[in-house]
Amino acid sequence: MDLTTQYLGLEIQSPLVPSASPLSRSLDLCKALEDQGAGAIIMWSLFEEALTAESESAARFLSEQHTGFAEASSFLPDHQDFPSGLEIYLENLRRLKEGLEIPVIASLNGVTRGGWIRHAKELEQAGADALELNVYYVAGDPEETGAEVEERYLSLLRDLRDQIQIPINMKLSPSFSALANLVKRLEQAGADGVALFNRFYQPDIQIDSLRLQPSLHPSTSAEALLAMRWIALLYGRTNLSLGATGGVHRAEDAIKLLLAGADVVHLCSVLLDQGVGALGTIRQGIEHWMEEHSFETVEDFRGRVSALSVPDPAAFERANYVQILDNYSHASGVRV
Repeated sequence: MDLTTQYLGLEIQSPLVPSASPLSRSLDLCKALEDQGAGAIIMWSLFEEALTAESESAARFLSEQHTGFAEASSFLPDHQDFPSGLEIYLENLRRLKEGLEIPVIASLNGVTRGGWIRHAKELEQAGADALELNVYYVAGDPEETGAEVEERYLSLLRDLRDQIQIPINMKLSPSFSALANLVKRLEQAGADGVALFNRFYQPDIQIDSLRLQPSLHPSTSAEALLAMRWIALLYGRTNLSLGATGGVHRAEDAIKLLLAGADVVHLCSVLLDQGVGALGTIRQGIEHWMEEHSFETVEDFRGRVSALSVPDPAAFERANYVQILDNYSHASGVRV
């Protein structure tokens, strides 16, 4: 079976793309993913806030320790002995580019305009084949309108498009009120693809201490249905590459998303939970299904169940909602 597909203007060997995760920190693990059939690798996200905090901490340690003890300056280590998070990231990117044959996509999560542009240029110069913008922004200000939130994304994209030449992939949340229109405007602003959807990790409340605490829950297959619906609605209506992220744990999940029109499906939780071999298992499942249905290439079936292809496109919209409610029945023995 031929799983070759196009993604962000790049021809890749399969539609299975490991998304940003700690796995990309290891060249050996990335080689194993390549051997299992990964089409590309997305590196872990480079966070501007982390780099800024690191720089400020290093400045305090290396530049302020001599206060009141002038002789201490001769004992301080040279700052060059401690590579920064950015230097580590760029070196890892170079090693992946040298050691892999598949494309390497950098992931950037910035805060300031200057930070976005500066780091994007550095990632391009280090050899990244493409750049994914992980725009993690929660619109919690009651005074900020939806149009203003969208303009954040569009303005950032325009600024970066003027500064770098490599493909840009926008990782979006599902919270936009007019997602299809935003995708169209992102295309006009110079994006090469969109990834649907970014998972915002929700904080939890510790009821004994009455404090917030970090909370991390792996995705489930059911989460992929949201991306499936929107990719099916967008397929054929945009020239952007469509990437599905979140909830791909089985070959069946990946097949559904490809049928809806995805160019690639991103894998994360399943790889962290089951290891890199899970990618090979999913690939084999796709190939087996293709053989059963006499499909020789991904293009033979991609988009076959998109809104443009099904007899009733409304099934992707409100009609499906109404039908499910009308057909719902209570479990036996439940009194209502």
